[in-house]
Amino acid sequence: MDVMGEEDVYTKDGTVNIRGDPADKTKTGNWKACRFILGNECCERLAYYGMGTNLVNYLQKRLNQGNVAASNNVTNWSGTCYITPLIGAFLADSYLGRYWTIASFSMVYVLGMALLTLSASVPGLKPSCENGKCHATTSQTAACFVALYLIALGTGGIKPCVSSFGADQFDEMDEAERKKKSSFFNWFYLSINIGALIASSVLVWIQMNVGWGWGFGIPAVAMAIAIVFFFSGSRLYRIQKPGGSPLTRIAQVIVASFRKMKVEVPADKTHLYETADAECNIKGSRKLEHTDELQFFDKAAVEIPTDNIKGNTDPWRLCTVTQVEELKSIIRLLPVWASGIVFATVYSQMSTIFVLQGNTLDQHMGPRFKIPSASLSLFDTVSVIFWAPVYDRIIVPYARKFTGKERGFTQLQRMGIGLVISIFAMVAAGILEVIRLAIVKKKNYYDLEYIPMSIFWQVPQYFLVGCAEVFTFIGQLEFFYDQAPDAMRSLCSALSLTTVALGNYLSTLLVTIVTKVTTRNGKLGWIPDNLNRGHLDYFYWLLAILSVINFLVYLWIAKRFTYKKATGVAH
Repeated sequence: MDVMGEEDVYTKDGTVNIRGDPADKTKTGNWKACRFILGNECCERLAYYGMGTNLVNYLQKRLNQGNVAASNNVTNWSGTCYITPLIGAFLADSYLGRYWTIASFSMVYVLGMALLTLSASVPGLKPSCENGKCHATTSQTAACFVALYLIALGTGGIKPCVSSFGADQFDEMDEAERKKKSSFFNWFYLSINIGALIASSVLVWIQMNVGWGWGFGIPAVAMAIAIVFFFSGSRLYRIQKPGGSPLTRIAQVIVASFRKMKVEVPADKTHLYETADAECNIKGSRKLEHTDELQFFDKAAVEIPTDNIKGNTDPWRLCTVTQVEELKSIIRLLPVWASGIVFATVYSQMSTIFVLQGNTLDQHMGPRFKIPSASLSLFDTVSVIFWAPVYDRIIVPYARKFTGKERGFTQLQRMGIGLVISIFAMVAAGILEVIRLAIVKKKNYYDLEYIPMSIFWQVPQYFLVGCAEVFTFIGQLEFFYDQAPDAMRSLCSALSLTTVALGNYLSTLLVTIVTKVTTRNGKLGWIPDNLNRGHLDYFYWLLAILSVINFLVYLWIAKRFTYKKATGVAH
């Protein structure tokens, strides 16, 4: 009995504590550890959004860039921030583990934030301005962009690991803890948006009214606080051991499959190669059951006499069923991953085209106070802060009664609902632009800087994007963590983040193509520097049409998806 009781004290998913001993359920993990992870994420996101939300205006006003150049520079940088997680994720899953990856990349992040603050505040590094016009030298522009891309590298080590590290605090093999994990993703996304709320309101106002030195300095301090939060919880964390290079394991399955192209796969799949004991031979991973799709890769697990060299199994000739299923899991995730790119393109409009649209509207709140157009993204944040707990506390229990599912909706259904809401966000933005241009035409306001129409008419489009995020982005976070093989979770979290990167790049591509096509023969085009003479509404309709097509493709993909089946225990 004592042995059984002792076993129940420790987690069964292979996690260890900071000293490398098996993780004690009573002393580590759960919500007591997550407080520090959520605090860290809130401060880190405050730093990121505090610097990124208004970046398009900084590039326009201080580095003297035009609408298209500033917009494309922001989406390119933002895109890179979501590509670099592939580097961090690879290091976390292969060698460092999530804890040490977050710790080391945080230092690079703080260095980038400090350099950006210096480039906006120190004479010689900051651009000189006369009569409201700024002139940045090549070296000043270079200093700013070096800082921005150091931040992009730093965030690459943190982003793919923090959500997975938080989810690691709940034992997958314990039913009570597993239920809490779904709630964790909702509260994790809520903490991101509390940081973003402070950034898009207070910090944007400071940047536009006090100065960019203070406006970038405060996010730098927030990032330093985030690091303190993270290290404060060290003794409470459950740490998943790195399982070796996932890319090597994937390559081994592909090579072994092609080597055995002519080998027949047995009808009885129990004859395929797998380790005999309950534990998986991949560190920190459970075994995966065989699935019937993509049977070509099953050839890698068919045993033939040449697989053994001097009594040892050659991993480039023979792979376990779990290894084969790891590759299949990744391949199955790819179509779902691809369908998130158009949604991310819609999401990226908040930091670029929505801001430029807001710049043309009346920004006054009362006679004296002006709200910066970039601050309107706080309504997206408020929407998330409203919808995340509503989803967790009201929608899920209500949906559970009808669907009988533990989480109310499947993760794929949840993501699909968000895709539909994003279509309405683009329609709302398009309708506002049609009305705005009608006023311009009727009153001949073509050369007026601000149209006498309140900027708060933009609130519905921001609110709808926030609502869509709660369904699609949180659903995506949970889906990619759940469906990822145990030893590839950081990599799959990074994969889900790359949809945001590609969404930003797609936005840049669309803006570039639209500008090139619509400015032929000397025309001003859809997105000129003076938006009163353009047709921004056409760009919104284009995004709405792409979103509808994307949703229809997503429905087809989701109907055919096969969920993974894990068995046994992790070692």
